[in-house]
Amino acid sequence: MVGRIAKKVKNAMNEKSAAVSKEVLDIAENLNKAGYEAFLVGGCVRDILLRRAPKDWDIATNAKPEEVQKIFTDSVYENDFGTVGIKTESESPALKVIEVTTFRKEGRYTDKRHPDEIGFAKTIEEDLSRRDFTVNALALRLATSHEPLVTNIVDPFHGQKDLKAKVIRTVGKPEERFGEDALRLMRAVRFAAELDFDIETETAATIKKHAGLLEMIAKERIRDEFVKMIMTKNAMAGVQALEDYGMLKFIMPELREGVGVEQNLHHIYGVWEHNLRALDYAASKDYSLTVRLASLLHDVGKPRTKAGSGRNATFYAHEVVGAKMTPPILDRLHFSKKIIEDVTHLVRCHLFYYNVGEVTDAGVRRFINRVGIEYLDDLIRVREADRIGSGVPKAVPYKLRHLLFMVEKVRRDPVSPKMLAVKGDDVMKILNIPPGPRVGWILAALLEEVLDDPKKNTREDLETRIKELGKLSDAELKKISEKARETKNEFESDAEEEIKKRYYVK
Repeated sequence: MVGRIAKKVKNAMNEKSAAVSKEVLDIAENLNKAGYEAFLVGGCVRDILLRRAPKDWDIATNAKPEEVQKIFTDSVYENDFGTVGIKTESESPALKVIEVTTFRKEGRYTDKRHPDEIGFAKTIEEDLSRRDFTVNALALRLATSHEPLVTNIVDPFHGQKDLKAKVIRTVGKPEERFGEDALRLMRAVRFAAELDFDIETETAATIKKHAGLLEMIAKERIRDEFVKMIMTKNAMAGVQALEDYGMLKFIMPELREGVGVEQNLHHIYGVWEHNLRALDYAASKDYSLTVRLASLLHDVGKPRTKAGSGRNATFYAHEVVGAKMTPPILDRLHFSKKIIEDVTHLVRCHLFYYNVGEVTDAGVRRFINRVGIEYLDDLIRVREADRIGSGVPKAVPYKLRHLLFMVEKVRRDPVSPKMLAVKGDDVMKILNIPPGPRVGWILAALLEEVLDDPKKNTREDLETRIKELGKLSDAELKKISEKARETKNEFESDAEEEIKKRYYVK
């Protein structure tokens, strides 16, 4: 029987859409055998009709949760929403647990976030009436009857018509849908970006009118929608829409400071458009969330550092200011500590100078030491995004290609304390000293010498230097260590005055 259903699905979609998984069909078949209805619902139906691979599979049924559990003994029911998680033997993470939900109806949303009460509905049409947008209020009957499957699409709100017109429209009155759950304001923008659709006129006007309702939504939910949006190919359009509809000020107000802020002769776009175009490049390359966030925020500090106007405007230390602004922006949205640290570091380091012939191998090693070898690839990606966002034609010009060559040339050289042939324990053992500042000062001095000449990174040479350094006083060691830490990176020192003139900084 599963084969009969699969054949119908295949024929109905003209063999061009994503196939319904065997695991889903098995569940539908067992529900049918027990006398219950089974429907694919929501996003997976939308994606099938758009000939896209569904990200997840949701089944709706008229069977109550306890009845579903009787049919599927290897299942979990730990919620108040009538959803039973059915475990499968699939190797795909998306199919290991498939959710089966009893037809549902919801009461009022007093807090604009959650329904006051949830009850079971009698029909699939009643279940679909509670959904957010017409393109998501679709159901596909999975049955063993001989009727053509294409006629088994349940579409009471003309979602298929809106799919063809590429329009996001609420189910019923926009005021009611957004009043029920204010996160739908963001979801409309996210779906428009993800599907490359427009938002229907009345729906759009209502979003703009009620943008302030986002303040009632948990930051984690806002973050999740924001992440889904900027991980689409149309991330730039999504962020622009958030601004156009008046929602960005409730999500990332600092980013808005760049609106209307012009730059100098090295940029053909203002700060706002520059940041969005940098994000657009990162999205076009399918870069990670960290790189996309860093690309969007890399110049967030420019409005607060701007001096002068027109072609000669300056933005001195904007990367430092931006790095101070980034943690509270991301922490407010409850991003993880790891993401906050990584994005902040990329924002802080994105502005570096490199000119062919001006930087030695030792300079490149110091650059890697300062940036961190684990951040190097992402930093280059942010730099590419920064360049394209500035309006230049090439993301990777010759200078950057040469830097990549130099990095590849020296990246196996010792560039951090972890790569030294000796460790802190060795220093303590050789000098017979306890843990303390002297150990750190000596390691810093050793690293500086090895950055200049990697050949010195042998245990024999470093042990000899440890003994020599151990004879120095604390004051002398501290001075050497501080000098090592303060040694300017050649990217920012050899041609510093020329860089300042070229980029209009003080």
